[in-house]
Amino acid sequence: MPIIGIDLGTTNSLAAYFTSDGPKIIPNSLGEALTPSVVSVGEDGTIYVGRIAKERLLTCPENTASVFKRSMGSEKTFTLGDRVFSAEELSSFIIKKLKEDAENFLGEEISEAVISTPAYFNDTQRKATKAAGELAGFRVERIISEPTAAAIAFGLHTSRDISKCLVFDLGGGTFDVSILEFSDKVMEVRAVAGDNYLGGEDFTGVLMEMFMQEHGISPETLTLRDFVMLNKNAEDAKLELSARKKATMSWTFDGQARSLEVTAEVFEERCKTLIARLKAPIIRAVNDAGVRLADVDSIIFVGGATKMPLIQSFVSRLFKRFPVFGINPDEAVALGAAVQAAMKERKEDIRELILTDVCPFTLGTAVSVQQNNGFFRSGIFQPIIERNTVIPASREERFYTMAPNQTSVKVEILQGESWRAKDNVLLGEIDIPVPAGPAGQETVDVRYTYDVNGILEVNVKVTSSGESKRMIIEKNPGAVTPEQIEQRIEELASLKLHPRDKDKNRYLLEKGERYYQTTTGFIRMRIAEELNNFEAALDGQHSKEIEEAAERLRSLFEDAENEQNNGE
Repeated sequence: MPIIGIDLGTTNSLAAYFTSDGPKIIPNSLGEALTPSVVSVGEDGTIYVGRIAKERLLTCPENTASVFKRSMGSEKTFTLGDRVFSAEELSSFIIKKLKEDAENFLGEEISEAVISTPAYFNDTQRKATKAAGELAGFRVERIISEPTAAAIAFGLHTSRDISKCLVFDLGGGTFDVSILEFSDKVMEVRAVAGDNYLGGEDFTGVLMEMFMQEHGISPETLTLRDFVMLNKNAEDAKLELSARKKATMSWTFDGQARSLEVTAEVFEERCKTLIARLKAPIIRAVNDAGVRLADVDSIIFVGGATKMPLIQSFVSRLFKRFPVFGINPDEAVALGAAVQAAMKERKEDIRELILTDVCPFTLGTAVSVQQNNGFFRSGIFQPIIERNTVIPASREERFYTMAPNQTSVKVEILQGESWRAKDNVLLGEIDIPVPAGPAGQETVDVRYTYDVNGILEVNVKVTSSGESKRMIIEKNPGAVTPEQIEQRIEELASLKLHPRDKDKNRYLLEKGERYYQTTTGFIRMRIAEELNNFEAALDGQHSKEIEEAAERLRSLFEDAENEQNNGE
């Protein structure tokens, strides 16, 4: 029973498995590598996932959700019709779809997966991703950082003996940077950095803002359907600017046809603020790794947003060299996750491969420090395991009582980079009694141990008495407990998921509905006619008639697309 690798993306998700010829992408029920990370609820309560849901995003936006990966580990909920879902639950529908497609393709049950997360996801977000996989029916024992996974995929194809490599991972919603060093069969992650709220969606937002400013449209006047349609036009224009020097956005708002021509130069100028945000994590990762920009001899692009020429131009100017395009940026993470899954299975082909990873965030505790005036300032963050420490790692620090006759010590277990303890993430607390005595007489040794599966063990020991307490941090505020997972599995079991064997037909119906809503005149009448014919063929259950009606619809969609591209 193989373990598969899953790239759970903001815009698209995909799965891969390991073969004797290396990792391979698993096609979905439509024969495609990418499954859009979109979930929709039908009028009858049926859950639609992927390409079908993406079509419904334009026709039924109030019942459809996307870009929910950014909310993993938070308390934000998404209301679809009369149902309310968390980001973990929506993600579980995506993963469940990938699971079913993998089982159908491989012809056997798949019970375990390695799932990727952005390198800069904190512990709560990683645990939320793990919970999403468990809600989908997987056993998830290993989470892998997306740029690390991409570097693994790259490492299998490089013939260089030694290479310092920077993975530039710009997806739909997140940005990660990793510095890695390859040496023979060893892949060592040196440093990671990133921005969990920067991705291709933000560049699409720039085009939306340009269009609204040009036509004096206030964002507050847009309905949800208006927003989705404008977003679709902006996304299409962004893709067109990846292939051409200019693009035209055309959209009918409030009964009036409006358009905007955007050149690549103007778009790049308007994206300067976003480009500046890309530079900071790069510099931080390079500094943490102890290297210079000039020391990096390979830049690997990962994520669909790296296809934008302005991104390629920015990276080329910064590093004074061109990035590597040897691996499909949309598929690299899934392929690397499949390799990690094979390593977990101890596959013979990669048994000698060694991968080291790092702790992405600093782990520490809150302390009080004495100031020059003799007074103490409390709530100061004291790092114990610094960010980008190679894992597994174990570090110990000794702390002293600060008040006379103090009878207990509270150790707050924190994660983050702020010098103020309160601005970091509280993972847990340990209270331990100490013998009363003068200030500073009693000491406690605090040891943090962080392993490759992202589990933190904290030991607190009183030096004089030998009494100790231990805590395993496996759940955090915002994460899902095992009991909650079992309860949610039972609740979600009653939902009716759209059957994968009908995906192709449902996709055509939803696409037809979208074209019907966005066209007018004669072609709109033809679409309505052919949709009726297609539904009649489906009711008749004659495969030849279904395929003939489907082919007529596909041909009609091409005509509709051509008309829309011509500005009609």
